[in-house]
Amino acid sequence: MSSLAQAARTRSRARLRRRERAKPKLLGGGVLWILVFAALLAGVVAVNVTVLRLNLQLDRADGERSELKADIARLRAEVSSASASARIERLAQKELGLVRADPDTTIFVDLPR
Repeated sequence: MSSLAQAARTRSRARLRRRERAKPKLLGGGVLWILVFAALLAGVVAVNVTVLRLNLQLDRADGERSELKADIARLRAEVSSASASARIERLAQKELGLVRADPDTTIFVDLPR
């Protein structure tokens, strides 16, 4: 072999070695980035699921609150109608046989203080 051919071979081998050394390890770095992005996406999905669950609980609580407000309004109406003086007077006349006192025969007594 000639020294010229041998030198060309050595140069081509050196170039190959440089190329091998100069090549970045894309596979290792790429896998790492894929794993990082996958973990970030999993975190975003987990946060979205948590927010969705909280919104569902909030909707249930709002529905329950509106039902309770309606119950309170109904109970207040019952209390006000139950304590109405006309109703009480009617029940006293029917059930107990009481009658309204005549204002002319009513006597007020003054007590000393």
